[in-house]
This record gives sequence, structure tokens and C-alpha cells, in this order.
Amino acid sequence: MKLTETFQLALKNILSSKVRALLTMLGIIIGVGAVIIIVGLGNGLKNYMTESFESMGTNLLTVNLMGRGNSSSRTVSIDDMYQLVYDNPEYLAAVSPTVSVSGTVKVGTETLSSTTVSGVGEDYDDMNRNGIASGRFIQFIDIDKYKKVCVVGSYISNEYFSGNAVGETLKINGTKYTIVGVLDEVASSEEGDSDDVIYLPYSVAQKISYTGRVSSYTFEVASDDVVSDAKTLIEDKLYSVYGSENYYRVTSMSEILDTMTSMVNIVVLVLSAIAAISLVVGGIGIMNIMLVSVSERTKEIGIRKSLGAKQRNILTQFVIEAATTSAMGGLLGIAFGFIVSEVATRVIASMTEYDITVAPSIDSVLLAFGISASIGVLFGYLPAKKAAKLNPIDALRYE
Repeated sequence: MKLTETFQLALKNILSSKVRALLTMLGIIIGVGAVIIIVGLGNGLKNYMTESFESMGTNLLTVNLMGRGNSSSRTVSIDDMYQLVYDNPEYLAAVSPTVSVSGTVKVGTETLSSTTVSGVGEDYDDMNRNGIASGRFIQFIDIDKYKKVCVVGSYISNEYFSGNAVGETLKINGTKYTIVGVLDEVASSEEGDSDDVIYLPYSVAQKISYTGRVSSYTFEVASDDVVSDAKTLIEDKLYSVYGSENYYRVTSMSEILDTMTSMVNIVVLVLSAIAAISLVVGGIGIMNIMLVSVSERTKEIGIRKSLGAKQRNILTQFVIEAATTSAMGGLLGIAFGFIVSEVATRVIASMTEYDITVAPSIDSVLLAFGISASIGVLFGYLPAKKAAKLNPIDALRYE
């Protein structure tokens, strides 16, 4: 019997008992679908994290200086950091000091309790890809001349100035500042989020902060290919000043992304392994139903053997039938996985503020289908071998 005829016969036997075949495939369908959905969710999370970090800039390095205390002469100045960028253009493109300011922010008689106030350099906007909706960002002359100007987020502009904040004023710790620019909306433009911010020239922020020190810097790396080298360069500079790694910390956004991606991959791998258990359960179901099928078709096997069918022919027939059952379950599982992935994407979008797309990968689909077909062959072999070894005379006598 040809292979195509054997396959057609397997399909005929499967379709003759549709309900039993569907129940047999159920474990395979659920297992394949679950693997595809879990991998798709993992891909969606990784894509979302990558987009989020890229919007902040994966080529940014953040330097936090703890220092040796106010009495120590070992310290790094703002000029030292700018000189480091100037001397190493192949690694570093720009730098911005960051000074956190605590105090009271008022617009008229209203107090902004959740607003974040920071002093930054003129390159901070370009480095963080914020974008300007109107007006301009902080300039070098503002820093050099200690000008009392500021740039505000879209929430402050929309909430307190009806979207026309440029040229208006607000007070920080009782001092009046003129708004020269409004940032593009980057979040949901709500109180306390990334749009509820005020940026001052860092020189001005130094004056009104408690310590007057710059303890944080943001560096832009020349390209993504030299992030590691740029980090090492900064660390070597700081170590030469402080003599210990305990007084500073250099954080790479790309390294954080890699760490988080690795964690997601581990979680996806563990969950996929758990989901794959149902594939084994499905394989056991196929073996069980094939053993029943051998018993039901004992007389048929006897007739085939008496007409000249060899053991390998009977073995091939039942193995192909088991593999076909498993493969059909795999195809239904793939369809199930894609349908649930699409539904899950819409549910996540409607129930949360996160735009996460459950995106199954071709690799996971092919792997799940390959495993399902292999399981059919593996678990179908024992019943097939039993059928192949039946004595034709005993089989013909079987009632």
C-alpha cells in the first residue's frame, strides 16, 4: 500500500468517529494553543519593554554620585563631566547634569503638590527625546546667566494655562519663573505622571536646592555599539577620582532592558514547559485510543495479513494514523492559539492602559506543531507494534 493511500485510510478512520477523535486531540489542541499563547504574550511584553526603553533612550547612561561627604576634596565637577564628553566623542555625544528640587510650586493661588521639579542642561531634551510642543527648551544662555525660566509638561500647560503656557509665570519656593516652553505629551497628561514636570536651568536649580550639589548626570552614548565601552570610560574616570566603586553608580538603560528581557524569557520558558505537559497528556490519550482501535480492528488486521500485508505495512498504517490524529490536533491548536491571542490583545487593551500585543512567533508555531506530530508517532508506535505482531489466524477468529 502506498503512503498516500495509507494516509487517506487514516483520515477515513479518524473521520468515521469524529467525537472520539476530537476528544483524543483535545490534550494536543490545548497544549499547542497554550504554548503559542504564552510565547506570544512573552513576545508582546518584550516588544512593549523595548519600545518603552527606546522612547527613553537605550543609548543613555545615568550616573549617580554618592561622594565621600562634604568634607572630602575628592569630587567631580560639572566641567569635568563636560570635558569627559569633549575628550571622547567616539564614545560620548552629550551630557546633562540633573538637580532635584524640593519645594512648593504655585500657579496663582493653586499649589501643585505632585509636580516634579528638576534642573537640567540644554541637551537634556534631545537626549531624552521629549520633543517641544511650543516655545523652546532650556538654552546655554539660561544656564550661564542664571535666568529664571522654565519648561513645563503638557499636564501643567493644559490644566492651568488652557494649553497656552508659553509666556506665563509660576512660582517655585516663592520665586517667579517665566515659562519658555511646553513639552510634548509623553504619558496620559495626568497629575503626577511624566507630563506633570518642570525643568529649570541646572545652575538655577543648584541655588535653590538644599545641597547645591549635582549628584546625577545623564550621558548620551555616541552609538548603541559602544554603550559598554562608554560605561567603562565613565567608571574609570570616577574611580580615578573617588578611589572606590562605593561612591558612584553608573546605570545603562540597555543593560536594564537586557536584564528584564532575560527575566521574561525565563518566565516564558517555565510557563511553556508547564503548558507542554498537556502535550504529553494528549500523547497518552492518543496511545490509549489507538490501543482501543487495535482491539476493535483485530479482524481487519487479520484479513490484511491473510491477503499479504507484512508487519511493516500494518505498523506503518497505525503509526501514520496516530501521527495524523496528533497533527490534526496540532493544526487545531495553532488556530486556537491565534484566536485566543487576538482576543487577549483586545482584552488587555480594553482593561489596561498598556498597549501589549500578544504576538505568536513562527518559531513557536513550528516547534509546537513539530512536537505534536512527534508525540503522535512516539505514542502511536506501541499500539502499532501490537497490531503488527498479531497472528493472522488468531486475528481472523477474533469476535
